[in-house]
Amino acid sequence: MHAGLVSAPFITVDDTGARHANSNFYTTQIGGEHFAAFRTGPSKSRLNFLSLLRGNYQNYVLNDAAFSYLDRRRVDPALVAKLQTSEPQLFGSQIAFLKHLADKGIDIFDTGLIRILGEAGMWGTIRHHGLLGNTVIISDDAGQFRVANHALCWVHSERQMQKLMPATPRQVGQVDAIRDLVWCFYKALKAWKLKPSPGMANAFRHRFDRIFSIRTGYADLDKLLARLYRRKDELLKVLDHPDIPLHTNASENDLRTFVTKRKISGGTMSRNGRVARDTMLGLMKTCRKLGVSFYHYLGDRLDIGDRDQTIPPLAMLVAAKA
Repeated sequence: MHAGLVSAPFITVDDTGARHANSNFYTTQIGGEHFAAFRTGPSKSRLNFLSLLRGNYQNYVLNDAAFSYLDRRRVDPALVAKLQTSEPQLFGSQIAFLKHLADKGIDIFDTGLIRILGEAGMWGTIRHHGLLGNTVIISDDAGQFRVANHALCWVHSERQMQKLMPATPRQVGQVDAIRDLVWCFYKALKAWKLKPSPGMANAFRHRFDRIFSIRTGYADLDKLLARLYRRKDELLKVLDHPDIPLHTNASENDLRTFVTKRKISGGTMSRNGRVARDTMLGLMKTCRKLGVSFYHYLGDRLDIGDRDQTIPPLAMLVAAKA
């Protein structure tokens, strides 16, 4: 995952429910064109997502990236001023980070504030160690994934129109007409991605404005169109990054194997079992994306079979592909 986060131009993310030790957990998938990783934990919050994005690093960093994050989250400037210094501050653990906050007079029992400060410290860690960079994060509309350079999945956005419950034939016709316009726009974006033309970007933006500014008189539909219009930059991120997908289908496909296993064998009980399941699934999916036989990969790592087919570390292959 570290190699992927350093080198991938985009990642797609998704999550699903999981059972562990007779409790409700969540499995988050993080994947790119050449890698996939799975992590299961008791939370699917933004704090949890950022902790996954920082990989094996456990430190917290207060730097320019962290303070920019706090500014975007509209944290009290007076409080931010207490923490700001001319040089980045590194803390080796959560305890050291909390101690620093307490020393600065911040109430560490204010869970809402501490959560946001923790998110900022983790985001500072991510940027301090060179992870993500300009990587685009593509997700459905789940709030925990809305960090960094974020793009929205078109399929999930359109799916919200399918969930509307029109009460009259007129409303049914209005929903169908808008969905047709959205799908025509989506197909045009797909065609543009094959041969990107910067000169066409403004035309797509104007066409987006015309579609999502329509008011039909059907209140629920109009409210949805207005909400999607506010997400214009995230839905049209592809115009600035033509190499990214328009959807999160890859993540859903990666998670399908996990869901199948969950239906057959339920959940896990021990920490080792949970980690083993996530690790093996990530290795299998990464091998498939790299065009490496998972069967031969396991044989090579376990020193079984033909020793003439040595397979390099997957992280090396992921970086080479990038």
